[in-house]
Amino acid sequence: MSRKITIRKSALFALIAALGAVFALTAVQPALSAAAPVRIMPLGDSITAGPGCWRAYLWDRLQKTGYTDIDFVGTQPGGGCSVPFDGDHEGHGGYAATGIADNNQLPPWLAAARPDIVLMHLGTNDMWGNFRPIESVIAAYSKLVDQMRASNPNMKILVAKIIPMACPECTHVVALNNAIPGWAAGKTTAQSPITVVDQWTGFDTATDTGDGVHPNDAGFRKMSDRWYPALTAALGGTPVPTTTTTTTTTPITTTTTPPNGACTATYRVVSQWSDGFQGEVSVRNGSSAATSAWTATFSFGNGQQISQAWNGTVTQSGAAVTGRNLSWNGALAPGNSATFGFLASWRGTNTPPAVSCTLS
Repeated sequence: MSRKITIRKSALFALIAALGAVFALTAVQPALSAAAPVRIMPLGDSITAGPGCWRAYLWDRLQKTGYTDIDFVGTQPGGGCSVPFDGDHEGHGGYAATGIADNNQLPPWLAAARPDIVLMHLGTNDMWGNFRPIESVIAAYSKLVDQMRASNPNMKILVAKIIPMACPECTHVVALNNAIPGWAAGKTTAQSPITVVDQWTGFDTATDTGDGVHPNDAGFRKMSDRWYPALTAALGGTPVPTTTTTTTTTPITTTTTPPNGACTATYRVVSQWSDGFQGEVSVRNGSSAATSAWTATFSFGNGQQISQAWNGTVTQSGAAVTGRNLSWNGALAPGNSATFGFLASWRGTNTPPAVSCTLS
């Protein structure tokens, strides 16, 4: 009897020892887990906040084209759009870029959201009403980028040329958007690249907003379509063709006049609506010497009338239009260009005119 008990005890001890070895081996094995999703933080004001349906359309398109390992992040919730989506974001109605930077509001948002990519559409409230100087807004952008990189040295940052708004603020927006590419080129790094996303071109406040400032459904779709290729590039993928997103485009017309001596002029319709349009003229120095001034001339053939202009002194007499440089953009090195823009009315037909230019 005692022998049988001994055998059973020894067998039991062996089993316990074997199980202990298995448990010990299991305990030292590293845990396996799937790669964390890429965290994307939409950052902005009321255009990003509520309802901010560009975020919904962007999320929906990403999901339908295979970009599913993503997570929209932020301290703010948002919904109410026509498609289901991840509503987390960092849009704050009424906030300005300068205010967020001056009050150091971004660092705690970053700490809570821990983004890998930021989509930033900021500056509308800086331009609207209490206008802040362009230099102050660009300085705020720089501070915000520095704070993003302090949070994540590998942060990928997509910065928008902001959408237009109804005049008189539109000229301020143009000046800000013109300053963004040069700022981004000087601020970008290989470790933390900055990509400029043009939300301005082709966006029409008459048809794409409900109040001249905030996008309607058509405007949100346009914004989503502009973010998508830049974001998928940041995600390291190639966008998959899809028929699920509808894009409404505004006609863009360009005419380039053969060089007049050393000067080449290009006329472009940037966007057009029912009774108005935005145009621009570029002047290029094709000579081998630097110049100090330029003049561009053209004549409208369909009764178009310019109402305001920027980045140039523009006058109109009847159909004839003359644009001259300002004090800061007249000097052109060989191969360099300058561009002035304008808003104008049209009725029925808007044929692009031939434009010529001279340098001095």
